[in-house]
Amino acid sequence: MQQYKMWINGKWVGAESGRTYPVVNPANEEVIAEVPLGDRADVDKAVAAARRAFPVWSQKTQAERSRIVSRIAAALGERLEEVARIEMLDHGAPINAARGMHVGGSVENLEYAAQVSRVLMGSAVPVNPAALTYIQREPVGVCALITPWNFPLLMVAWKLGFALAAGNTCVIKPPSIDSLSTLKLAEVLESVDLPPGTVNVITGPGGTVGEALASHPGVDKIAFTGSCDTGKDIMACASRSVKRVGLELGGKNPFIVLPDADIDAAVEGGVFASFCNSGMICASPGRYYVHESIHDEFVEKFVAAAGKIVVGDPASEKTQMGPLVSAEHRDKVEGYIRSGVAEGAKLVLGGKRPAAPPLNKGYFVMPAVFTGVTQDMTIAREEIFGPVVCIMKYLSEDRVVALANDNTFGLCASVWTRDMPKGIRMANEIRAGWVWINEHLMLAPGLPWGGYKESGIGKDGSIHTLDEYTELKVIYADLTGATHKPWHVL
Repeated sequence: MQQYKMWINGKWVGAESGRTYPVVNPANEEVIAEVPLGDRADVDKAVAAARRAFPVWSQKTQAERSRIVSRIAAALGERLEEVARIEMLDHGAPINAARGMHVGGSVENLEYAAQVSRVLMGSAVPVNPAALTYIQREPVGVCALITPWNFPLLMVAWKLGFALAAGNTCVIKPPSIDSLSTLKLAEVLESVDLPPGTVNVITGPGGTVGEALASHPGVDKIAFTGSCDTGKDIMACASRSVKRVGLELGGKNPFIVLPDADIDAAVEGGVFASFCNSGMICASPGRYYVHESIHDEFVEKFVAAAGKIVVGDPASEKTQMGPLVSAEHRDKVEGYIRSGVAEGAKLVLGGKRPAAPPLNKGYFVMPAVFTGVTQDMTIAREEIFGPVVCIMKYLSEDRVVALANDNTFGLCASVWTRDMPKGIRMANEIRAGWVWINEHLMLAPGLPWGGYKESGIGKDGSIHTLDEYTELKVIYADLTGATHKPWHVL
């Protein structure tokens, strides 16, 4: 069993308390490692290191910082197979997904941040011909990056590349149950010779490490991806020192299938989007709205396709869906399934734990499909974050957008139709940060990710993300040398 350390001020260290906690493989419930149980004392050390490093790192030229972020991407790419296996063991990601979306996607996002940050610049504003007036961008300072367990490495890469390229120093708090790939990333950071303290990684629970970072007076910005409830708590903590906050929170995303849709395409897109990463994606379809005229055909084809998903050992190249991330989360998802049945929805597929070896160990839940779901049911209102599909029948195309907007979240949505003008009109009416037409869950660097309403504040993944990690400063320099100005009138 491997013993891991935290990365603080350019050194591998244990927790100040000396305590550790176990890392469990969600596919077989075996303990595979131990990591330090950080607390407020470790946060103080990491923040102090980041503050000391800030003048050094922020004064490097934009070209220098961009080159170093590019080197981080290249170094991570060289260790892709090793890190993918860590993601498979710690998170339960099928090995092909670990290589691709999890680690390969992280490399791609770091590369993009390095490239696009080269255009980071200010602008001159011709306010007065007798003055030099310009706006310049400066880094925010020390950024705390608090990341979730559904894509442990990718969510770090989304934030870290932009934060570093813009000149900030960072303290990363990875998810307590999925920390290993971030600690491996710290090994990569060590290899590129960053100034000590530029990036620090602290492991431990959100209730101590995360809260300490959110309330710490030495932290200038919090960038958080995770649940809405935790995001609200972070926002409250951060408000005490008026920190900048970026929140990428949950979603209960509508998937609208119009009568003229290509049903086979909608089924294929929906099955992928709903069961990819075992449904543990904030962008997964949370509510299927299928027109009554095609409802039965859609359900029949969807259930047939979902029933063919290969659930199994994440190490197998054939596995398409692995376990849920923890026993606690499995129990939560199963609670939603019981709620759906109790409130009158019809479970037409799955939703059980596998009984046969070897899947009787681990945190597996088979793909589940509900029909007969109504708008007021718990499974139609709340984010399940698991392999559970909720299908609703609708009658009026005029009303379906209102149904789609009837939720506290507004992360993303999709519309499936052969009538592109109609699809675009509906997309314009949906209150969400991202709307696909005849697609769902296609993401790429360069496109800003973030939602409306309780789905969060700010954007990840694009040139607009540089706004999240920079301050705007106006500098006005009088060139006249005159003592009295015409506007100096009381």
